[in-house]
Amino acid sequence: MGEDKTVTFAVITENDIDEAAIRHAVESPQSGAVVMFSGVVRNHDGGRDVQSLEYQAHPDAERFLAECCASVAAETGLSIAVAHRVGTLEIGDVALLAAVSAAHRREAFEACELLVERIKATVPIWKRQSLASGTTEWVGL
Repeated sequence: MGEDKTVTFAVITENDIDEAAIRHAVESPQSGAVVMFSGVVRNHDGGRDVQSLEYQAHPDAERFLAECCASVAAETGLSIAVAHRVGTLEIGDVALLAAVSAAHRREAFEACELLVERIKATVPIWKRQSLASGTTEWVGL
């Protein structure tokens, strides 16, 4: 049971996220729970129709993502894997996929929530949504 818990995957990509690869990155014989969070592009925001989202990342964003994931892994002692997409995403596309494995579900759920909240707060990735009205707006700036 002395296996190191670590960040096994922390990438920013323009490609579709491979859910099976991220899950596999955190699975181990010691894990009784693997919790995954999928941040999916939805068709509405604040009562308005959304057509698509565009994510842009700072050139150092992947380093920030890796540091964020490493800090959560160090605090929790759990294995973590994350991928975040950039570029134009359509409704239903996965923008963020985070996975955490733990011996028990509660600690996996809590760590996954901590991870996602910390990513949103510290990683320099910005979102612009295209609305059905023909306008665009930056979100969360």
